[in-house]
Amino acid sequence: MATKYYIFISVLILAILAGIFSYPKYFNRGIDFLNNKLGWTLPHFWERPYILGLDLQGGVRLVYQADLSSVTDKIGAMSGLRDVIERRVNMFGVSEPVVQIEGQDRLTVELPGVTDVQQAIQMIGQTPYLEFREQKTEEETKLVLEKIKEIQEIQAKKGDITKIKNWQLAFENPYFKPTNLTGKYLKVNGARVNFDQTTLKPVIELQFNDEGAKIFEEITERNIGKKLAIFLDGNSIIDTTGDGKIDDQDFYNPYAPVVQDKISGGKAVITGEISAQIANTIVSRLNSGALPVKISAPISQETIGPTLGSDSLKKSLIAGIYGLLAVVIFMIIFYRLPGLLASIALAIYVALVLSMFKLIPVTLTLAGIGGFVLSIGMAVDANILIFARMREELKAGKEISQAIDEGFKRAWPSIRDSNLNSLIVCAILLFISTSFVRGFAFTLALGILISLFSAVFITRIFLQVFISPKIEKFKWLL
Repeated sequence: MATKYYIFISVLILAILAGIFSYPKYFNRGIDFLNNKLGWTLPHFWERPYILGLDLQGGVRLVYQADLSSVTDKIGAMSGLRDVIERRVNMFGVSEPVVQIEGQDRLTVELPGVTDVQQAIQMIGQTPYLEFREQKTEEETKLVLEKIKEIQEIQAKKGDITKIKNWQLAFENPYFKPTNLTGKYLKVNGARVNFDQTTLKPVIELQFNDEGAKIFEEITERNIGKKLAIFLDGNSIIDTTGDGKIDDQDFYNPYAPVVQDKISGGKAVITGEISAQIANTIVSRLNSGALPVKISAPISQETIGPTLGSDSLKKSLIAGIYGLLAVVIFMIIFYRLPGLLASIALAIYVALVLSMFKLIPVTLTLAGIGGFVLSIGMAVDANILIFARMREELKAGKEISQAIDEGFKRAWPSIRDSNLNSLIVCAILLFISTSFVRGFAFTLALGILISLFSAVFITRIFLQVFISPKIEKFKWLL
């Protein structure tokens, strides 16, 4: 018999700790009061903030459109783009960013806590798009240069350039054409700075994965004796004038990379007139993730102010409190003393769930809070089934202790099956839905799991401790 009291005391201690951890503000104020009055040096309780999503904390939402015109594996390219940008924004310490694919070629980036749109755009833009381009033939170069000259003459006369045959050639690079070797084939942390042993000038060494190594070998094999240009964000490494384009001065630069022989092993070296500072910057950017496909400026940008987020959070908390009070009143009216004990267990359940939100941690959104509020109602379902079975056993003439045991045994199959079905639905939503629905599904699933512990374990201990044979004199309480 003493065991149940030990368990009861342990549950109370756990509940108190969970409650303080969930909201330590007033406890720490009490500690400060005692320290000031009595000269003590008691420490504060561990404080850990809740992580709020974009809709509650405020922040920036950006929508990018990727250029998939030259990509065959569009799904793989978009997945790689998402992973790289997520790694980039994580490097800047953004709390719980959300990067997700929308449709076939759009990427949504949500940055909670960031209120400066330009800062957010700069964070994304600092991720370079790396590509290798091979030298065009003399005929191809001549054709493009002639077309450029022809277009310039028409523009000087304010004529319509679109009436010229193949006018698009004028906007191509006259010296280099794209290859299928891009930053998507670069290994993670596959770039590093080294120094040429002869010239002592910095060089950038790149290491590609197996597929990239094969492509690089094919490119170098067919371009022996020719220049191979490396472009970052559309600008070539051999842009010696810094004007953002490759012209004759850059192309005939003696430092421009020239393929001496077929290169196997997937290693490439970037050489040229670059300082050690620039080389380190390039390497840092490449290692943070080279974009597998090009993205333009955001096609949509939205700033959610912290005031709007705070207002949404306040309304959500009020809704949760009202919902909890409604459940408590219902349980006490219909189930009297067991309902009161279940309500206390429900309060412990709330403290435990909020503590888990901090410990895991869970990024709370409006949808996630909605899942939590719903789980409060579902947490009571198990108690209702148990109490209904208990009443049936009491009407059959069984003692209170037997009625409690039988009530839990008979209710458990229904509780198990209903909650298992809900967890299956949550699992499906977690794997196939968008981030907002995932937040709802995760908080609901977490709430269901803890509610099982609350209803089957905590409520049972409370009933065993507070409901004794003496209560039979007051059957109206049951």
